[in-house]
Amino acid sequence: MSDTHSISDITPATATTAGVARRTEAPTPVPDTKSNKTVTRPGDRIFSTLATGSGVFVIVLIASIGAFLLWRAIPALQNNTVNFFTYNGQWSTSDTSAMVFGVRDLFLVTATVSIVALVLAMPVALGIAIYLTNYAPKRLAGPLGYVIDLLAAVPSIVFGLWGLYVLAPAISPVAEWLNENLSWIPLFATGSVSIAGGGTIFTGAIVLAVMILPIIAAVTREVFVQTPKGQIEAALALGATRWEVVRTTVIPFGKSGFVSGSMLGLGRALGETIALYIIIRSTQQTFGWTLFDGGNTFATKIALAAAEFNNELQAGAYIAAGLVLFVLTFLVNAGARAAIAGKKD
Repeated sequence: MSDTHSISDITPATATTAGVARRTEAPTPVPDTKSNKTVTRPGDRIFSTLATGSGVFVIVLIASIGAFLLWRAIPALQNNTVNFFTYNGQWSTSDTSAMVFGVRDLFLVTATVSIVALVLAMPVALGIAIYLTNYAPKRLAGPLGYVIDLLAAVPSIVFGLWGLYVLAPAISPVAEWLNENLSWIPLFATGSVSIAGGGTIFTGAIVLAVMILPIIAAVTREVFVQTPKGQIEAALALGATRWEVVRTTVIPFGKSGFVSGSMLGLGRALGETIALYIIIRSTQQTFGWTLFDGGNTFATKIALAAAEFNNELQAGAYIAAGLVLFVLTFLVNAGARAAIAGKKD
């Protein structure tokens, strides 16, 4: 009787539970590890090697240039009798045993003309990029963009001749008005060269602004075009005007590209030689913090002294100036990269 009762107590649910237990106790199949291995083809290895080699080559090349400049500059710096960074007088390298040279004025003139050019070019380039990407009709945006890009292909010597013989006489009344009415501001005080002659930092900065304008505009335009269409359509759906769309979506999205393009333009301005060599007049006076001064940038100073490069020590003095320009450009680009990375965060 008890045996019959125990058999009847086995319900379908109990049997199901027992079957599940038997199934869970079954051995787990061993995964096939061979099928999960990544297959590396010869083409992948070749491409990876070439890409890595290219990156290493660029780093080695930059380091080699810096090492060469330092190696050639050290002997001249050892024979320099004044402070290389603070001396602002005339250079004298004829006596190689007691040379006199410094980069203070070169740095100030280079920084002034480049920064003024950047300040003039940035808002114009931003306006061009906004117009071409958001306002201009398609049939006009393409040709106008090509024309602006072509400015970057104009040789520097052409810009220099245009700046000295066409632009300088045209802006002479403006420069004279600024000097007469705003001379109490050091930036517009009377300088060391004739304003009417046009060979001033003021003229050079305007020409330099035109030269870096296509670089900044091209980079900014390409970034603005990448603004997500969903963000633009969402702003329009909320009733935003075209300018509000640009201000709230396009400019915030492309801000890092605008900064990047501006730093590329600044790098071009810092190293510009021929145009400024033609326009800005050399002077024996020290830089007086006015746009109506003459003077030399790092690049024009080196170009003016090409005849002295047959002597290693004399050439080393100018190579030392080139080393400072090299480091300055490197720091500007590094700072731009850091600023862009900070904006992305």
